[in-house]
Amino acid sequence: MAASTCVRAGEISPGHDSFTGSPSTADRLTGSVAVDGQRRHGGSSRDVRRGRPTLVCPCLPVVDGLSSGRLDQDEGVSSFRKGDHGEPDSVRFEAAGLRWLGEAPGGVAVAEVLSEGPGWLETARVHPGGATAAAAEQLGRALARTHAAGAPHLGCPPAGWTGDGFMGRAQLPLRGTPGPDSWGEFYAADRVLPYLAGAVANGAIDTAGERTVRRCADRLATGELDAPQPRLVTRPAARLHGDLWSGNVLWGERDGIVAATLIDPAAHGGHAESDLAQLGVFGAPHLDRVVAAYDEISPLAPGWRERVGLHQLHMLIVHAALFGGSYGRQTVRTAARYA
Repeated sequence: MAASTCVRAGEISPGHDSFTGSPSTADRLTGSVAVDGQRRHGGSSRDVRRGRPTLVCPCLPVVDGLSSGRLDQDEGVSSFRKGDHGEPDSVRFEAAGLRWLGEAPGGVAVAEVLSEGPGWLETARVHPGGATAAAAEQLGRALARTHAAGAPHLGCPPAGWTGDGFMGRAQLPLRGTPGPDSWGEFYAADRVLPYLAGAVANGAIDTAGERTVRRCADRLATGELDAPQPRLVTRPAARLHGDLWSGNVLWGERDGIVAATLIDPAAHGGHAESDLAQLGVFGAPHLDRVVAAYDEISPLAPGWRERVGLHQLHMLIVHAALFGGSYGRQTVRTAARYA
């Protein structure tokens, strides 16, 4: 969403609920997000939030082989079903991620997996409610506990998953065994460089921009930009949602209290600051309260504000590779700050 005030890169804008990678990031990204904030999966989360509890509708085709629809279960329990006939493993990976995230003691609620089959997944429907400041603070505290549940190593897949995963329509490199101890080396090799060729091929990043991204990756790989995990994360990696843009946070009522539920993860072991930074790429309600509450129970390492853009680079370059356009320019501008 377009920012009403310009702020220094990597800071929370006073009176505005998002981080920004640069003063113009939000304005530039707005033009690349489809109507109603639909991104990548055809806006399935928006469908859930708009849906009525008693409405039955068939599965409807959306983007890239994905389909989505609402179902009403027996005994009045409504659910949401999605499918991917182009890449059936992507919904299996999503289900594995939801279960893994859901195992975190005291962590954020995730969409409950009701059933799954080849190329489809059915989850319990979240009854919609508007985000509140109190709910945002609870999200921050619960997200800190999800991260604290940890992972055995950087790039670790969700429990029970083997092979690479998915972030939307893009492959997500995962490591079944430990790789680099340095977060920067891992991030450059597995979260930045794998998407560069696609962004160059579709014209989103030109030759000069490619050199800038590679310089940033080289600096990352030295470990110079590494920083400690937040205090509660004591394992080698944090347990990440991995695709935590605002559309993957549903605000719904449970027992009369508004709370967040996470959907559509690209779950893996990584650095906790990545999830927090991703929340700001497209703007999230009350983001300053989310981060403040997180920092209260699991203090972030000094300098975290200056690293926001760095942790947003993965999401930006994935979008540049998938969709081109202004995502490429924003990727290069962000990389240049750390090159």
